[in-house]
Amino acid sequence: MKGLLLRLSSLDSDAESAVRVIGFFDALMTDRAELATLLRSTAALAECPVGVDAPGRGLVLCADPSGTIDLGGPPAGAELREYGDARFWLARPESALPLDEIVLERFALAGSLLLDRTVSNLPAVGDPALVELVVSATAGIAERSRALHLLGITPTATLQVAVSTAAPLSPHVSATVGDSVVSLCKTPDSIGTADGVRAGIGPVVPAIRAAESWRDACTALRLTSPEAPVVRADDLGGLLVVVERLRSEDIATSPDVAALDRIAAEPGGDDLLAILRAFSVTDSVRKAAALVYRHHSTVAYHLEHAESVLGFPFSNAGGRFRLHLALTMRALGSTAKGDRGTGPARAPRL
Repeated sequence: MKGLLLRLSSLDSDAESAVRVIGFFDALMTDRAELATLLRSTAALAECPVGVDAPGRGLVLCADPSGTIDLGGPPAGAELREYGDARFWLARPESALPLDEIVLERFALAGSLLLDRTVSNLPAVGDPALVELVVSATAGIAERSRALHLLGITPTATLQVAVSTAAPLSPHVSATVGDSVVSLCKTPDSIGTADGVRAGIGPVVPAIRAAESWRDACTALRLTSPEAPVVRADDLGGLLVVVERLRSEDIATSPDVAALDRIAAEPGGDDLLAILRAFSVTDSVRKAAALVYRHHSTVAYHLEHAESVLGFPFSNAGGRFRLHLALTMRALGSTAKGDRGTGPARAPRL
């Protein structure tokens, strides 16, 4: 914005400079700027931290001249202006500049108007859309903070997001988003699911960063299977990074995935894929047999057939890793195409 060329350090406290400051904030309001934009622009203009302190509305935000917005109240010595139930502040580390007072006044006036607009545009208390707003990667920090407040969650509290094919057994703040149920879990690792329900569980994060936990939970959900109905993102390690960057065209060119597709097309192919998945998550034929309720000799026979189709042995660590990677890639390719027969569809990006 052209108004950012204006810097308080180079202004004189005359009427012309005051008019320019007023015009700066008027331009922001004319352009229907969001609260986050107002915070960033004011901090850049003043070349010092600024913020809004409205805990009753769930908004305690600050911005620095670099444009970073975070949670935080006014530091000691900050200049304050109150409008209704909100306080606006400017914290200059050194002595105040002549135009600080008018900057703070116009910032507070503009901010009070935007606060009302932010609140009026949000869903009402109890609306499932609040959950969607909390996990949305495109929502502003002000809207997310306010939505958390309406849900009774402190923005700085720890939170874990779960994405499942049905509502969890434990009581959580939940809502249906796309084809999945999104749950905000204030108590980590408290997710319980009924039989046949699959769930991906994201990492524990500050509530204001719930979108990050939601993203990883969506990825974990894509890796679930009948043999592993619940997958935690924290257990995926580096695989999580690989999965989130793997493209559909990369999966389509994998000869191992093509071999698994041939197995799936055989009579009894689904049962053999279940055996392969069970073997890939255990360390023995007997454990895999117990997981799929088959005799171990039957499982061993099917594994030999799969080895002949895939073209590599499963008896060593390298072969088992290659098998697990191929199964993972096929599951990702299937969910990207919405194949409900092999796994849950990809949750929508917000």
